[in-house]
Amino acid sequence: MDSRRPLTLEQRSHDCPAVTNGASAVATRIFDCLFSAVCLFLLTPLILVAMGAIWLEDPHAPVIFRQTRYGRLGRPFVLYKLRTMVPNAETLKSMYEALSVESGPGFKIVNDPRVTKVGRFLRHSYLDELPQLVNVLRGEMSVVGPRANSYDPSAYQSWQLQRLLVKPGITGLWQITRDKPFAFDERCRLDIEYIQSKTLLLDIKIVMQTFFMILIRPAGY
Repeated sequence: MDSRRPLTLEQRSHDCPAVTNGASAVATRIFDCLFSAVCLFLLTPLILVAMGAIWLEDPHAPVIFRQTRYGRLGRPFVLYKLRTMVPNAETLKSMYEALSVESGPGFKIVNDPRVTKVGRFLRHSYLDELPQLVNVLRGEMSVVGPRANSYDPSAYQSWQLQRLLVKPGITGLWQITRDKPFAFDERCRLDIEYIQSKTLLLDIKIVMQTFFMILIRPAGY
């Protein structure tokens, strides 16, 4: 094999401790399943109330947002969220490209005009993320991991592909960072930092910090 040829994600995963440590991977999967099942059991009434609020605001649009995202090793899957934007948000995207604060292949607008009134509350409280617990139970995501992106891995630089060595997460190091970097390079560095030090204990710590962040967010997060 030509040693100058870039390594594939499959080949890179063989050198990733978060992937090759079988005991750690099993422990993480058990944690993911237990955490997601308990949360869904406890929070389903809240999810149904949120779905009802979305439907009341616009009864002609779906309450669940579905989008193809890319998970571990760049495999596509359908991610579920509560809809927080107007139904034609994707078609309006080109109109607001100049407002995006995220460099690289990403797209993010501060105070996005496509977000609905109900959607603003759901995003602020992170309730829109709860349907992703289903993705976790299905094994497509983890509770903690890099944020799942909708842009194809072919848009990545070679070093950025390292963020695809583990499953994407509902929360992660980027989400709990106070001054979140919007540059994709910086997000990737945070993701790689997490992957290189990933343990079940670190995941539990990030989950606890996420809950804390949600509680104090009105004070400045």
